[in-house]
Amino acid sequence: MAYDFNVNEVFEMAIQIEANGANFYRKAAGLQQDPDNKAFLEKLAHMEDKHKTTFEAMRKEISDAEKKQTVFDPANELSMYLKAMADSHGGEGDPDIAASFTGKEPIEEIITTAIGLEKESILFYLGLKDLVPPKYGHDKLDHIIREEKLHIAQLNGFLKKTKP
Repeated sequence: MAYDFNVNEVFEMAIQIEANGANFYRKAAGLQQDPDNKAFLEKLAHMEDKHKTTFEAMRKEISDAEKKQTVFDPANELSMYLKAMADSHGGEGDPDIAASFTGKEPIEEIITTAIGLEKESILFYLGLKDLVPPKYGHDKLDHIIREEKLHIAQLNGFLKKTKP
């Protein structure tokens, strides 16, 4: 049985994913001994906070039709399901990877890991595009994907700065 998502639900997941991304960097920053690396990772956490705010603003712009619920949810469990999907999608801010940090990871490894996770997030959103019909805001996913691509470009730029 196929399940159609609406873009409101996708934004709910995207906002959670960005929050996870910020937590990912804050966890890594908290384990750093080098003050420059700590500051750098805190800057990335702040960047994720900004992306979360961007998605929250984008979510406010969607129409009522794009928010129309596509499933019967009498127990209001959909939000928990969406959070679980965001937490377990294997991409940006993956809580399991953040929890595995020891503080011994070089900054380049953390950034390279983050780039890989961002790529996984893009694949996640591309897959969701097939599950969001046009009447439920299919085209809005392109905005989310574009933001994720910008994350990768920014991280690649940061990674180049860390190399001598």
